[in-house]
Amino acid sequence: MAEITLTKDNFEQEVLKSSLPVVVDFWATWCGPCQMLAPILEEVANELDGKIKVGKVNVDEEMELAMGHKIASIPTLLLFENGEIKKKSLGYLTKDQLLDFINN
Repeated sequence: MAEITLTKDNFEQEVLKSSLPVVVDFWATWCGPCQMLAPILEEVANELDGKIKVGKVNVDEEMELAMGHKIASIPTLLLFENGEIKKKSLGYLTKDQLLDFINN
């Protein structure tokens, strides 16, 4: 499954009501570490298709969502399970670190 672009209009349905765990990436186009993380997230999203969902929130376009989740720096990853935040990660992650974040 491709990554999902998350907005305030679809966040509840795609994340909070999801039957699968959801990794939400808060990012921006001007953020270097975000751009480095993007292909790794896409690869993991494809590898774990059907097991997790990956959603992306552009903080410049969705400031309300970013502020609502107290995002102070990017990239920030939040792992949601059953509508609740289970984990938070700040900054760039390697593929192994990302898989560890999701699986452990």
